[in-house]
Amino acid sequence: MPTELQPAWWKEMAVYQIWPRSFCDGNNDGVGDLWGVLQKLDYIKSLGVDAIWFSPLYPTPNADYGYDIADYRGIAADYGTLELFRKVLAEAHARGMKVFMDLVINHTSDEHEWFQKSKESAQSPYHDYYFWRKGKGNGGNRPPNNWKSVFEGGAWEYDAGLQEYYLHVFAKKQPDLNMGNPRVRQEVKEIMRFWLEMGVDGFREDVITYIAKREGLPGGFPLPVGTGLEHYTSLPAVKEYLREFKQDVLDPYGAFTVGEAPMMTPKLAKEYITEGDGQLLNLMFHFQHMEADCILTDWIPLPFRLKKLKKAFTRWQTELKGSAWNALYLENHDHPRIISRYGSEKYRVQSGKMLAAAYLLQSGTPFIYQGQEIGMTNQQLDSLEQFKDVVTFNNARLFAKFGVKGERFLRLANRRSRENARSPMQWSDAPHAGFSQSEPWFRVNPNFTQVNVEAAEADACSLLHWYRALLALRRSNPLVLYGDYTEHDKSSRHLYVYSRRSANKKLLVICSFSEQPQRFNAPLGFDLLHGELLFSNYAPPEVQSNQFITKPFECRVYRFG
Repeated sequence: MPTELQPAWWKEMAVYQIWPRSFCDGNNDGVGDLWGVLQKLDYIKSLGVDAIWFSPLYPTPNADYGYDIADYRGIAADYGTLELFRKVLAEAHARGMKVFMDLVINHTSDEHEWFQKSKESAQSPYHDYYFWRKGKGNGGNRPPNNWKSVFEGGAWEYDAGLQEYYLHVFAKKQPDLNMGNPRVRQEVKEIMRFWLEMGVDGFREDVITYIAKREGLPGGFPLPVGTGLEHYTSLPAVKEYLREFKQDVLDPYGAFTVGEAPMMTPKLAKEYITEGDGQLLNLMFHFQHMEADCILTDWIPLPFRLKKLKKAFTRWQTELKGSAWNALYLENHDHPRIISRYGSEKYRVQSGKMLAAAYLLQSGTPFIYQGQEIGMTNQQLDSLEQFKDVVTFNNARLFAKFGVKGERFLRLANRRSRENARSPMQWSDAPHAGFSQSEPWFRVNPNFTQVNVEAAEADACSLLHWYRALLALRRSNPLVLYGDYTEHDKSSRHLYVYSRRSANKKLLVICSFSEQPQRFNAPLGFDLLHGELLFSNYAPPEVQSNQFITKPFECRVYRFG
C-alpha cells in the first residue's frame, strides 16, 4: 500500500445504488417506494455491500424523476414519509449498512418554494437565489446569452410576469441556484445538517462541478448542445464552496462525500480528492470509462473499443495512485445496461461475470447499481410514446434536425437511452417481475421470466452469486483493497489483463471482451501452473498452462503467494 494513503472505512466499503422509483413497490401502487426497500434490506445486505446510496427521495414533480427537487427536507409521497425513511435508516444501520443521500444543489425544481418566491418580484429576497436576467435586443426578446441546456434546448426560459429570463442548464423545470449568494450556501448547509442530524452518513453530490457560474455569464463557444459549458464547469469558486461546506458541516459529522462531474480527468479530480488538508471530497465519479463506445455522450454511438476502455481504467488507476482514491462503477441510473453495451446479451451470464471482475478487482470503492448483480439488460420499446425521460424527448427533437427520426431514432433510443437502467427491478417470474402487484409505472423488461433474483438465488453458478463471491474476496483481502495495479498486454484489442500486487502476493485478472477465441499468454512473472484459480466463468480447465485459447467472454482470476 502506498505510504501516502491510509486505510479508511470508505475505501473498504462497497455501495449499492437504489433508484427508488424502480426498485421495489411495497404498497402495490405501481411505483417503487421505501416500503419496498424495507422489505429488501436483507437481500441488499446479503450481497456483501456496506452502504446504500439512494437516488433522490425528495418531493418532486418528476420532470427529471427526482433530480428536480421541490422540498429538500421531505420524502416524496410516492416513496413514503419521513417517519418511514427514519425506519429504513435505522434498519439499514442495524444491519451494518451506511446510508447516503443524493444532494442535488446545482438546481431545484421550478415548483420549489424558493423559486416560486423568487419570481414574485425583482425585489424578493429570493430573487437572487437564482439567475434572473433581462433579455437582449429591442424589447428584451432575446435570451441573455447563447447558452444551451444539457437536456432541453436553450438554457434560458422567459417569465412573462417578471419579464425576465431564468437560467437552467438542465431541463426547463430545473432552474439553477446562484451558489454565489451566501444565503443560498447557508440554505445548503442547513439541508446537509438536517439529514446528518437524522443519521444519514453522507452524500453523493450531483453535477457538483457545475455549481459556480462565471461572473457576468458571458456567451459560450457554439456547440450543438451544452454551449456555455466552459463558463460553469469546474470554476475556482466550486472549490471555495466545497471547502465551506466541508469545514462548516461535513467534517464535524464525519460525513462521506462522492462528487459526480462530467468532463472529469484524473488531473482535475486530484484538485478535489487528493488526501490531506486540502481534500474537498472523498471520491469523484467520472465518465471516461463510459465513453468506450461513444463520443462525449451515450447518444453518439461508436463501435466498442476495448483499448479506449483499458486506457481509461489504467489512467485512473495509475494517476491517482498514492494521492487519491478511485470510485469504481459500470452502471448507474444515467447509462444503458452494461451487458448490452460492453458485453453480450447472447452470453449474458459469462460477459456479466467478466465485466464484474474487470472492475470490482481494481483499486477503489465499488458501486453496484440495482439489477446489475443479476445481469439485467436493455429492453426494446415499441414506440417513442412508451419512453418517459426528458432527455429522450429532447434528443428526439435534436436528432430530427439531422434526419434521425421515426424508426431510426427509436432504434437509437432503445440502444442508448438511460431509461434502460430504469425499468423495474426483476425480483421473480411472477406478474410484473415481482416488482408490484399493480401495473408498474414503466414497462418491465420481457426477459424477467428468465432474468430475476429468485432464479439467480437458486442457481449456484449465477451472476448474483459471482458478485457475492467477488465482494467477499475484496472485503477479506488487503491485496485487492490496497495492492498496486499493473495493466498487461496493453496492445490487445480483445483482452484486458491486469494484476494486483502487495509484498509477495499477486492477483492476475484475465478478461476477454470477445465472443471469438483469443490466444492468451501469461505475462512475464506469472506461472499459471503455480497459481490458484480463484474464479472462472466456465468450468475450470482440466489442464492448465501458461497459455490458452479463450472461450466467449471468458474470465479467470488467479492468486499467487
